[in-house]
Order: sequence, then C-alpha cells, then structure tokens
Amino acid sequence: MRHTGAGPDFDPADHAVRRTREEPGVTPLAVTVDRRSPVPLYFQVAQQIEQSIVAGTLAPGARLPNEIVLADQLSLSRPTMRQAIRHLVDKGLLVRKRGVGTQVVQSQVRRSIELSSLHDDLARAGQEPSTTVRDLRVVAAPEKVASALGLAAGSSVLRIRRLRCARGEPLALMTNYLPEDLVKITAATLEERGLYEVLRTAGVQLRVARQTIGARPATATQAKDLREPKGAALLTMTRTAYDDVGRAVEFGSHLYRASRYSFELTLIER
Repeated sequence: MRHTGAGPDFDPADHAVRRTREEPGVTPLAVTVDRRSPVPLYFQVAQQIEQSIVAGTLAPGARLPNEIVLADQLSLSRPTMRQAIRHLVDKGLLVRKRGVGTQVVQSQVRRSIELSSLHDDLARAGQEPSTTVRDLRVVAAPEKVASALGLAAGSSVLRIRRLRCARGEPLALMTNYLPEDLVKITAATLEERGLYEVLRTAGVQLRVARQTIGARPATATQAKDLREPKGAALLTMTRTAYDDVGRAVEFGSHLYRASRYSFELTLIER
C-alpha cells in the first residue's frame, strides 16, 4: 500500500526527482519524491522545502513557484501540493501574499534544551551569532537572584545584559547574574564568545541546571529591541546553573522572539 497526500498522485516511476523550471522572480526548487516511502508525499515535499529554508538555500523573501506549477512539475495532485504549502504556512515558514505569491519568511531557530549557551548553539547551526553587551556591572542582587544563587539578599553580583542576534536579526534579550568573585569578564570577551565558554575556560565546570520556560507579551522597549510589534508574544526562560560541586554559579533570565525561536525537547519513555 502506498501513502499519498490529499489526493491521487500517479507517476510511472517509483522514485522521481524534479527541479522546478526557472521563472522571473521565482526561486527554483530541487525536490525528491520517493513513492515507496511510507511518509506521505505532501510531508516529503514540505520537509525538503523546510530544510532549504533552515539551511539558507531559500532566503527570507524568496518567492516560490505557483502551487499549480509545482504540482504539475512534480507529478503530484494539486491538493497534495496545496497541503505541503499549507503545512509550512502553519509552521510560520512561508506566507501567502495577494499579488505576490508564496514567500519565505524568517526561519525559526530551534534549540534543544540542554546545558549549552545560545551563542554556541547558533554557531553550530550556522546562524552567525553576534552579541551587543548592553550592560556589565556589579549590582546588589534582587531577592529572586540572591535566592537562586544561594546568597544573602543584597549581596554583590555581576549583572550582564546582552542583545543576541542571528544572521544580523535580533533574537534574544539576555540577562545573567554571576557571583561577583566567580570570574573576570569583559564586554569585549562576551561579544566574541558565549558566556558558558568563558566560564569553562576560567575553570568553572558546569554540570546541571534548573530551567523554566514561559511566555509573555513584549513591552514597547522590548518590542523595539527585538523588532517585534508591541504586545507580540515572547518566550521567557529562567535558568539556574550549578557547577560540579553543586554550587549555583549563574542565574539567567532571557526573552526570545517567539516568531523566530523555539525550544525542542526529546522525551524518553521509562
């Protein structure tokens, strides 16, 4: 039994590769359809387009061929092609514009939930991270921060505020607190390397973290910094990281653009 998309898809070949013909202002696509696979055809097409978007082969603003043209060139039914495009529109990777057609929007950055820095995760994903340090100073620890770091209220802590970008686009507003005497850090260093790399280089061995993820609307200032409309949904993440002897060494409170960022979890049955 062969699985297809929303309608019949006939082709004399069990395995077909098609490249859309070049049209003015349209980005051609290379798509492989494996009719022997149990994966629905619409999902095969959607996955390959998504991979091209994430890899940067399809840049933001690139216009895709018309659904009817794509269906004909891939020997797929039009409902199947329409389902593939709708799947990517629902995921926020494509947008339909009247008079323009289907275009690529900014791809989301997906981050596995693990004890790593955003800078390093972006670098591994080829997202070209850059950082602007907004503030780096010693302050009296707010009650929540002091509690998380196991310090007396009002203890001196190093506060770091940064704007993190990916490929030149604002992605996150990050605020970190460290015990004052933990490590010497400069703004120049933080604009070149991730905080966790700096800590590990200084001999701080991070081992475990407690993390909470939530959401809230952007304030006017936050929206301006992240190039989002006021009130846009932002992902929130607070994290307390501990070293190899169980000492709390970092408390972070970060805001991420929900339109450009998501967390990934892998769940294992026990």
